[in-house]
This record gives sequence, structure tokens and C-alpha cells, in this order.
Amino acid sequence: MVKLNGTLGIEDFYKIIFENNPIEIENSVYQTIENSFNFLRDFSENKTIYGVNTGFGPMAQYKIADADRIKLQYNLIRSHASGTGNPIPKQYVKAAMLARLNTLSLGNSGVHKSVIELMSTLINRDIIPLIYEHGGVGASGDLVQLAHLALVLIGEGEVYYKNELKPTKEVFEIENLQPIQVVLREGLALMNGTSVMTGVGIINTVNTRKLLNWSILCSAAINEIVEAYDDHLSFELNQTKKHKGQREVAKQMRSHLSDSALTRKREEFLYNKNPEVEIFEEKVQEYYSIRCVPQILGPVLDTLNNVEHILIEEINSANDNPIVNVEKQHVYHGGNFHGDYVSLEMDKLKLVVTKTSMLAERQLNYLLNPNLNNILPAFVNLGTLGLNFGMQGVQFTATSTTAENQMLSNPMYVHSIPNNNDNQDIVSMGTNAALITKKVIENAFEVMAIEIITIVQAIEYLKVQDKVSSKTKKMYDDIRHLVPIFTEDVVMYPFVNKVKTFIMNHENNA
Repeated sequence: MVKLNGTLGIEDFYKIIFENNPIEIENSVYQTIENSFNFLRDFSENKTIYGVNTGFGPMAQYKIADADRIKLQYNLIRSHASGTGNPIPKQYVKAAMLARLNTLSLGNSGVHKSVIELMSTLINRDIIPLIYEHGGVGASGDLVQLAHLALVLIGEGEVYYKNELKPTKEVFEIENLQPIQVVLREGLALMNGTSVMTGVGIINTVNTRKLLNWSILCSAAINEIVEAYDDHLSFELNQTKKHKGQREVAKQMRSHLSDSALTRKREEFLYNKNPEVEIFEEKVQEYYSIRCVPQILGPVLDTLNNVEHILIEEINSANDNPIVNVEKQHVYHGGNFHGDYVSLEMDKLKLVVTKTSMLAERQLNYLLNPNLNNILPAFVNLGTLGLNFGMQGVQFTATSTTAENQMLSNPMYVHSIPNNNDNQDIVSMGTNAALITKKVIENAFEVMAIEIITIVQAIEYLKVQDKVSSKTKKMYDDIRHLVPIFTEDVVMYPFVNKVKTFIMNHENNA
């Protein structure tokens, strides 16, 4: 059970979204919501408050009659539930719901408590609204996507229920649920915020951390396969750079390799011997994809940590408009719904994830090309050269997918297009940024899966199962349960998909 009190951390998200822990709303939250609602109800009696007794956006110049105020909220929800494209997967929608629930729990929105009660119930019962990918420009927040959430809360639209898509009305009848009470500005408060881009973003950070840990593990394993000198990972070398990420990646790789019998000490092979040769047969230094991993993945780790920090700040912020302040007895109009913080962080994240996939693709190429590694057959082919193809086919997939990531890494942050009769004359495109980053991460896991299968094949060919580190051996054993030894050519895509699913759903505890 995770208690919701208006402050959520990344650990809370993980417990609720990935481990399906239920949430419990603390009484203090209900009291805060009640105070906020009562204040806004009284304050708006004889005043003009945007979204309570005015139209929306460029239509805010129109005063709404008291008799039409409730209809205004329903009109807003229904008219903006206009998303198209592919449905956003349930897990990401659930994260968006949690983000919105937390924001509304802060008491800056003036919503009726039934909103909090119903949203928390839907999360706990795994009743997830159908929300589409297309429609959000990221200011005023995720209007279109959140309209689909609001549509469910008023008892309309569709939901995923027990792995089936059903009409909300039917599910509410089965579960004995009542729609929310729309009283003041519940429609606008639900829709006018950054919760979809932020919820998707949080899952993106969780998945990126998994990806990064697998990349560190693969990089360590390749150091073993090629019997690399270990001084590029040394404390002394990496401590001369001030970057925390580089130091941490090097530290994790040293930990991975601490019980390996394959990596070598430079002082034992080069510093104490100076053979009378003009050309060394073995490389004095490794290729960059092996030697520069801390310098490549260090920025990934630092960026990831900063992205996570910004997103958690956003989740624990009021991000709608206007903002209700009970303490000051005032309502403030502004633009907290603007998603630039999230948009920029998502663009940063997809850049470093793309670089991670590029590293994996280059390491893969190193293993597949005998002219580079000098120890493995072409394409790590364990069959008959010429007759069999080994990992040749899947390299095309890795290369193609990496190229797609490079193209997708163009920023959304600077792709604002004015709309809404130019009321929204500069927008964040944060929702697009988050969803494209999701795609980039999924692509990177595909490339990583192909690299991992190839690493396992290389270990098989070299017969070093008993010499690799314990962490590499565990990866080898885990993958061998999913993938056989390839000596004859087989259809590869089921195995790539199996490994991708495995690494996306398992931690390697780097």
C-alpha cells in the first residue's frame, strides 16, 4: 500500500505502476481538497474566473450564464476527446492517471473530492482509460489526451477492463461506480495539465535506467571477451575527470569485472616487457566502443538522473490554470500547464538513449567483424562458414533500428506550431516528445537484445563460460534459458523478441 499525501517519488511510482501496489488517499488530502473546493465555490460567486464562468482559450471573452456552467465543463470534455493514432499502452496511461491524481491532490485546482475518490479507485482496480497518442501539443498541457481521461470520469468513453476494451458505462455498472460530480471546473482542472507527458516520461526514465544497466553489463562482458586491459576503467584514471556519471559507470564496470579471469593488467603484459618488435600483433589500446564506455555512458547516467529529478518536480507541482490559493484567499491566472520543462527533458533523454543504442550497435559490429576482433569467426558463426550465416541477418535489424533512433532524436522542443486561433502561439510539444522518446527506448532495447545474444554466442565459441565474471555468467545463463546455441540457421525474430521482453522486464542490478 502506498499512501498518497501530495508528494510522490520515483520509488512510489515504481511500486504503483510496475509492482501494482494499491494507493490509499490520506485524510489530510481530502481535507485539503475540500478546503480548496469550498473556497473556489465561494470566491467565484460574484467574480469572473477563467473556466468557471467563462469560455475557454480564445473563447474566454464570452461570459457563461450560471445555468450553463455545468454544461460548459461537459462540452469541454466531449469536444476535446479527439485523439487519434495508436492507443497509449495501459501502463503509461496508468502513470499519467497517477501523475494527474497527485497534482489535483495538492489543493490548487478546486475540484470536487469525487474526482480524487474515483481516480484512485480506477487506479486500484486497474480500470484504465483509452487514450490515443496523437492530439497533444503540450500547452495548455495535454488537453486532448487528458480529455479522454476526463471522459471516463464522467462515465463515458472506453476503458481497458480485465484485458478487454469496454464502454465505460458498462464497466461502471459492473463495478458499482458513479461518475464524478461536475460542480465548478472539474473538466478544465482534469484536462489542463502536463500529466500525460510526465507520466509517460517517468516510465521512460525507469526503462532507460534498465537499458543503461544492461549496456554497462554488455560493455563489461565485451571487455572480457577481448581480454582487454583494465586500466581504462581504473579509479585513478576516471577520478581525473570530475563528472559523477563517468566515475559511477567505471565503478560499476570494475564491480562487474572484479571476479573475471579474462581482463588483463597492463603492467603484467606491456610495462614489464619490451619485446624487440616494430609492430605489436595485439592492440596496445582497444577501440573506443570498448575503451571509452565510462566517457560515453557517463553523460547518459548524469542526464537520466537530472531528467528524473525534473519530472518528479513536475509531478509534485500544480500544473493547471488558474491556480487556487486557499492560504492567500486568491485565484491566480497564468500558464503552469506549459510543458516546456518536460519537453526539453524528454528530448535530452532520447538523445542519450540513441547514443546508448549507437554504442550497442558499434560493439555488436566489433564482435561480428573478424578483421576488428581477430578472435571470432565472421558474424560469430558457430556453423559452417559460407553455408551458415550466424548473426549476419540480425545485424541488419540492429543497424536499421539504430538509424531510426538517430532520425527520431531530432528535438520536439523547438517544433512549436501556433494553434487555437493563435491563443496558443508557442507550445511545448511535450507529449509528442515523451511518446517519441518511448519509441526510441523500445528501439534501443531491440538493439541491446541482439547485442546480448551475440555476446552469449561469442562466449559459447570461445568456451570461456568458466572464466567470465559471475555477473556475465548470470547473463549468459539467463539468455541460454531463452535462446539455444545457434549452429544451424534458424528463424531469429522470436528469439530477439524474447530477449527484448526479458531485458525490459528484468533488472540486472548494476
